[in-house]
Amino acid sequence: MRQVARHVGEIINGFEPGDINAFPSLEQLLQRYAEALTPWAERTAGQMLGEIDARDRESWRALGNAISRGLRDEILHAPVGETMRERLSDQVELIRSIPIEAGRCVHELTLKGLEDSTRFNEFVEGIRASGDVAESRAILIARTEVSRTASVLVESRCSHVGIGEYIWRTSRDGAVRPGHKAMEGTSCKWASPPAVDEGGRIMNFHAGQIWNCRCWPEPVLPEI
Repeated sequence: MRQVARHVGEIINGFEPGDINAFPSLEQLLQRYAEALTPWAERTAGQMLGEIDARDRESWRALGNAISRGLRDEILHAPVGETMRERLSDQVELIRSIPIEAGRCVHELTLKGLEDSTRFNEFVEGIRASGDVAESRAILIARTEVSRTASVLVESRCSHVGIGEYIWRTSRDGAVRPGHKAMEGTSCKWASPPAVDEGGRIMNFHAGQIWNCRCWPEPVLPEI
């Protein structure tokens, strides 16, 4: 993901900053790069999904005698194919969005530069900075999607066997956001995402299913 973002930066920096007429071509080039990324994005997202699925399966197996073999087998054989296909599609689009968003930024800044020639240099610097923004976005996508996919996979398997609740768990360190910290240890229902204070804004989402969230759902198992 970082390499994709750095390539976006290289494409942007390959244009002369004073040649504003070249910026429409830059936007088109970033769009073509997004289209060319599709096969790589599918392979990368597929590999990530496979690793998360394997880790999730191992977590359920690790419960050992805590739950019956029948329940464990049913959980492990839950039909999560549709969930995985949806996550793959979403992640491919997110990866492709890195150059697309950079191109959109270039387009908007170009228009502003044409409208206000007195601030031309400022807008050019904004276009240059689009490469840095792309890398920040790539890191955010990577962090978020690993956690989100792991949580969605747990939700899918729980729904298959009728496990309707989970305990919200956090990483229990200084980086946990206040609203998420307040959720630690609370019981949540899969059917209705809890209301969480996200920086002063109340939002509804499950543990691990929002940007940069490292929280995770601990299923409430009926046999324990």
